Amino acid sequence: MGISLESGAATPQAELALGSMQIRHLLRDRIEPERILIRPIELVAFASDASFYRLMPRAVVQPETSEEVKHLFRFSHEYGIPLVFRAGGTSLSGQSITDGILVDIGRYWRHVRVEENGRTVRVQPGLIGQQANNALRLYGRKIGPDPASIASCRMGGILANNSSGMCCGVTQNAYHTLRSLTFVLPSGTQIDTADANADNIFRMLEPELAETLLRLKTEIAGDPSLASRVRSKYKTKNTTGYSLNAFLDFERPVDIFSHLLVGSEGTLGFIAEAVLETVPDYPLKSTALLLFADLYTACSAIGALTEAGAAALELMDRASLRSVEDQPGVAAILQGLPESAAGLLVEFQAPNETQLAEYEARAQAAVAPMPLLRPPGFTADPDKQAKLWKIRKGMFPSVGAVRASGTTALIEDIALPVELLADGAMDLRALFAKHGYGNAIIFGHAKDGNLHFVLTQGFNTEREVSRYRAFMDDVVALVVNKYDGALKAEHGTGRNMAPFVETEWGPEAYRIMRELKSVTDPRNLLNPGVIVNPDPLAHVSDLKTMPVVEPEVDKCIECGFCEHSCPSRDLTLTPRQRIVVRREMQRLKDSGTAQEYAALDRDFPYMALDTCAVDGLCATDCPVSINTGNLTKRFRALRHSRLASKVAETAARHFMLAEVGARFALSAGHWIEDRFGANSMAGLTAWIDRLSRKLLDAPFWHWSYPMPMPRRGPIPFTPETGADAVYYPACISRIMGALPGEENATGNMQALLKLAERARVKLFLPNEVAGHCCGVPFSSKGFEAANKTAVNRTIESFYRWSDEGHLPIVVDTSPCTYGLKTCRAQLTEENRQKFDKLLILDSVEFVHSAILPRLPILRRLNSVALHPVCSAAKMGIASKLVTLAEACSEEVVVPQEAGCCAFAGDRGFLYPELTRSATACESAELESQSHDGYFSSSRTCEIGMTRATGKLYRSYLQMLEEASRP
Repeated sequence: MGISLESGAATPQAELALGSMQIRHLLRDRIEPERILIRPIELVAFASDASFYRLMPRAVVQPETSEEVKHLFRFSHEYGIPLVFRAGGTSLSGQSITDGILVDIGRYWRHVRVEENGRTVRVQPGLIGQQANNALRLYGRKIGPDPASIASCRMGGILANNSSGMCCGVTQNAYHTLRSLTFVLPSGTQIDTADANADNIFRMLEPELAETLLRLKTEIAGDPSLASRVRSKYKTKNTTGYSLNAFLDFERPVDIFSHLLVGSEGTLGFIAEAVLETVPDYPLKSTALLLFADLYTACSAIGALTEAGAAALELMDRASLRSVEDQPGVAAILQGLPESAAGLLVEFQAPNETQLAEYEARAQAAVAPMPLLRPPGFTADPDKQAKLWKIRKGMFPSVGAVRASGTTALIEDIALPVELLADGAMDLRALFAKHGYGNAIIFGHAKDGNLHFVLTQGFNTEREVSRYRAFMDDVVALVVNKYDGALKAEHGTGRNMAPFVETEWGPEAYRIMRELKSVTDPRNLLNPGVIVNPDPLAHVSDLKTMPVVEPEVDKCIECGFCEHSCPSRDLTLTPRQRIVVRREMQRLKDSGTAQEYAALDRDFPYMALDTCAVDGLCATDCPVSINTGNLTKRFRALRHSRLASKVAETAARHFMLAEVGARFALSAGHWIEDRFGANSMAGLTAWIDRLSRKLLDAPFWHWSYPMPMPRRGPIPFTPETGADAVYYPACISRIMGALPGEENATGNMQALLKLAERARVKLFLPNEVAGHCCGVPFSSKGFEAANKTAVNRTIESFYRWSDEGHLPIVVDTSPCTYGLKTCRAQLTEENRQKFDKLLILDSVEFVHSAILPRLPILRRLNSVALHPVCSAAKMGIASKLVTLAEACSEEVVVPQEAGCCAFAGDRGFLYPELTRSATACESAELESQSHDGYFSSSRTCEIGMTRATGKLYRSYLQMLEEASRP
């Protein structure tokens, strides 16, 4: 049959006539309009993935069913519009962007089911890889692929890119662990390969495709040279081009095609579901960082360590080791290494102590003759292991963190013969020097001959683009001509290596790939320009420029690692998307494109600012520790009038009045409901909200069930004499009382004081505590002056109450604790000196260490569910909350989907839709469970979770108080 050569990235001009509004209008009869995104801010948000390429889609569609996907295929063919599927958008080679219709699979396709007692797992493409592993944890199993991005990449991308990772090598990647697939072809044909008649159905519905597959199989098998090359290239990692090994590994057309889909990067069809065979997740590990005089010596150790059974062998050159030397706790390990030094991070994994001891003995025997610069020091201590892995995982972010504004950090990966790895690394370093990439580093999965290199690159000028083009030409020549290696080992071909697929594979193999693409997608509408692309300059087309914006986010490389933990991810924008939109606004401003800028500026406040919970969890997942909440605070501050800022600062100075006002408002609200009915306050506040938005362009609190009563009775002050610690009840504890259903429960202040008394611990609760604030209510809204006023006053009082730092300060609300622990930058120089002498503890850590060991537990619940708040996660104390719950219950459940509830102080009162969206997955998980109690460590989060789940959430202090009550 003939082969179409029109496989370039460009979309024919005739196909560009259909605009965004027309696309929505034509699709709305089959797909709900709210799942067809066409607003400029939505299109910009999806224009970028983790690569350095960028295309603006005409629409983003979020289908829920395979039937809707089939309709999108028909629509694409009818109107000649390209179609591209995206799961997580963490791909690095430009394979999930388009100027046509972008199909967002990550929004709905998230189901997982463990089968065969953990031997297999059924996944949809929108499921995050780590979520699959979470479901398998109870069975001691995991999926084979273990990419570094597993906490954020999704199964669709893992399958479509044939992802691997640090330990899985070649044998446990997606291709080799695939049990079955359900896929949809561009023709609309849907096949479940697990069906006993799948091959017959495939041959009947797709006769031309089936016949072509069998013919191509015969051609490859009948060409000894080509067959040998195919088998050879897949002995190591290789994701360049299509998985031609499928033609040799399988006989039936349906099996050949299903394995061709793995690694096809969404160019041949849609993977609707997959069943993967799982692998053991060994609980015991022994880890060491081996340091050598040079790369050659390090690489010479790979064979012996592999033979000894090493699960992971991570190679690091001297530049990569130097890049992390300044990290806490690292300097002592890497101090004084010679300029030529190299390292191997080695890890052995075992199911039991006996096997681990055997591995350790083998390891010691293997390293004994090696000329190491330091003793090997194998460790089974999880904390020490974490520090060693932090060295390896900190290399990419370390380069990203120091790059110049306007540039991005690029990470490329190649595969070379293991025995030539050191030569290849040295040749790469020579190319870095030749092309001016002085800060580039090299590391990789040594056992598989897989090298990664990281460099910083801008694409804002033609000179920068030319430099990158020349560098890539040299890299291709080096990898292909000198080493006969793979230009892409793990990250997929994408646009980045599409021009060089034929260079690596040769004309005959490339002809087969082109024919495969042509027979499956004759009109080249499915992810055009990816893998098969005749344009020799495709890798330097549609490049993403990085305009300089705010310093809080300039270092963002748009990797998407932050997205899965963002509470607004399913409502408005993620942290990455907020930054992408902000950069586009700067591009438009710089170019003077006023109309397009105005369209983004109109939607930016709600989409990017109002619905950001500023919880900071994005920073914990970001490779370069960007807290997008800081950008949000900056813009919120710019929106404030001078009067608003003055009012906030006055409230901070006279916070006792704010406390009294809040308690009065709660009292008044409940009084109105008692007099005029249960929905009266909801109706009243909804009316005030509409009026406030119209007149003041600002929301008003929504009163909805459950609303707490105001705190009853006086604050239970305690004397200073003989105190072991100072107790600071947060303003939330001083303002809010019981929720409906817990009227007879002990309040937080009384609960903590009773627990301390039972454990014979003396707490000092000062009689002047009212009127103090942690500053978080002001900081989160961008009132920086008010925040500084509040925290400086509170730290001054802490210093005085604690006898100049001699007593620890215990705070009973985790977000407030975190705010106070991290407020140093807002303090005066004098108060910074005082702050440095203070020990501020969350009540969770204080109760865990000082009270629980001395507390008599007299009764236990059968089962409790916990919601660890985001600030507890950031402080690293969530595990201590679990320990406290385990002391009071036979079973403790932390939902796998537990995350930020997005109540964010009072944001849940202002934008209740944010909390509903943020807690939807956690709520759904809890819906099928029944527990005796539901607990957390922040009153506002307890309100949010109670609203979301319909279960009464209370403070863990009340759980402990009731468990130890005489």
